[in-house]
Amino acid sequence: MTSGEAIKSRIKAAGARPSLPGREVLVEPSRGWPSLRVRELWEFRELLYFLAWRDVKIRYRQTVLGVAWAILQPLLTTIMFWLLFGRLAGIKSDGIPYPVFAFAALMLWSFFSNAVTASSNSLVGSSNLITKVYFPRMIIPIAAVGAGLIDLIITLPLLVVMSLYYGVVLRWTISIVPVLILLTTLLAVGVGIGLSALNVRYRDVRFALPFVVQLWMFASPIIYPASMLPTRWRWLWRFNPLAGIIENFRAALFGRQFDWVALAVSALITMGVLVYSAFAFRRVEKSFADII
Repeated sequence: MTSGEAIKSRIKAAGARPSLPGREVLVEPSRGWPSLRVRELWEFRELLYFLAWRDVKIRYRQTVLGVAWAILQPLLTTIMFWLLFGRLAGIKSDGIPYPVFAFAALMLWSFFSNAVTASSNSLVGSSNLITKVYFPRMIIPIAAVGAGLIDLIITLPLLVVMSLYYGVVLRWTISIVPVLILLTTLLAVGVGIGLSALNVRYRDVRFALPFVVQLWMFASPIIYPASMLPTRWRWLWRFNPLAGIIENFRAALFGRQFDWVALAVSALITMGVLVYSAFAFRRVEKSFADII
């Protein structure tokens, strides 16, 4: 039995002891910047899958529509944005029908915002598990992001249907979409694990996060194209990592010109956030059981 299988069986069992069979783990605070121990995460990959699937089942348990909510959330928001911003405000959409223009960004944004919110609260929600048994704590917020990724995959066929309905031809550049989804996932993991560690010590995070997420949405080119921004402010706009991802996501879908500079900036910021959050998480994770 692998380490991941062993820990998974202990999660299911009531009153599990805090150490694995034949393995004694000493948990104590560390000084300085610790190792990321990526190999340890790989050893517990079965647990990562188990927790992600658990989150999916809990999310749609006792719901009438089930996974249809993954489609309804961005779809209903798209309809509202189309009426308010596309029809009433007359916001341009770079020649793309506004419903398709908005939905392409909203499906990516919904995944990111839901993943960050779920992962930031995941450690606090799993306090009974953290205090009973040892495993890499980083798995919990990563699993929350993985569960949200399933919702994103479910919404992709609807985007194709909407594009066909409005006569929008998807180009060969759609092959770059998985790379952009991966980049969004890494950004969600980086932000999520950083906020989850912060939320263990400061519970204010759960109250401030919805406000920050709302501001972040309006700072990203979701309801408007980047072409609406004044040229002199474009450099500042590119420091929002989601801006370059969303704009190039649309470009990949609809065969538009890529903004490689914005994409490069987004990738650099994403990797910086991910690495810094991972090191910061590893530095404080051994104290979680004492303060959670």
